[in-house]
Amino acid sequence: MSILINVAELQTCLASATPPVLLDVRWALGDPHGREHYLTGHIPSAVFVDLDTELAGHGQPEDGRHPLPSAEDFAATVRRWGINSGDTVVVYDDAGAAAAARAWWLLGYAGFKDVYLLDGGLAAWRAAGLPLAAGEERAEPGDAVVHFGAKATIDADQAAAWSGILLDARAGERFRGEVEPIDPRAGHIPGAVSAPTSENLAADATFLPAVELRARFVGLGVEPGSEVAVYCGSGVTAAHQIAALEIAGFRAALYPGSFSAWSNQPERPVATGPSERGASGGSGGNGDRVEQ
Repeated sequence: MSILINVAELQTCLASATPPVLLDVRWALGDPHGREHYLTGHIPSAVFVDLDTELAGHGQPEDGRHPLPSAEDFAATVRRWGINSGDTVVVYDDAGAAAAARAWWLLGYAGFKDVYLLDGGLAAWRAAGLPLAAGEERAEPGDAVVHFGAKATIDADQAAAWSGILLDARAGERFRGEVEPIDPRAGHIPGAVSAPTSENLAADATFLPAVELRARFVGLGVEPGSEVAVYCGSGVTAAHQIAALEIAGFRAALYPGSFSAWSNQPERPVATGPSERGASGGSGGNGDRVEQ
């Protein structure tokens, strides 16, 4: 079953007797005004989701910028969104699903089965000439139950010892250590493969077709049966990579702490420079320059 839904399909679902719960995750790195954007205009019936407070917990720097929330906190959150057991949920944003994918992944991790990403997000809705609503949508509290663990995760020790494919979803210049705008050290986890999430999308911010995504990941060394894990800066865009992998027919584990956690642990080595795994299909890491 696809994890994507397009605008026409969403329209049909919203007009049905059992419409989905619609979530608006208006968030982008460096833009703290997500709620204001939502209040100005959103898809009718969509409930605003605050990524920093509802899709993440709070911990020490070594836990990363967006550690997973507790199961108890997330259960209260999804009920506040109006989700009941058995509901279908559709998630969107205005950033090529980079933020929405975090909600998609976290709901899947919590055991929800019918969760979809609106392909193309708010831009696709606008492009179809469909109306927007302003102000706040209030949902009746739901009764959904959360059971964490339905999707695979790894921690820092597992990332350090990972023998499969470890994909880094950040921009290439951050992977190579040329720039680092937010984390304390520049570079990547040794042995990782650079796989920027921007390359999962077409020019209109929709996901590439499954056959193209599959070719992309095969070129990075992913094969049927491969053990794949993904990280990014703080565990947000890595969920986008996992969504793209699932569209392509592959499964992957998430390292929730990602590089923001790794780089705040001084004992963890950091590598700079390009990786060679994707081009060669070999064991990887040959381009790394590793520093403690």
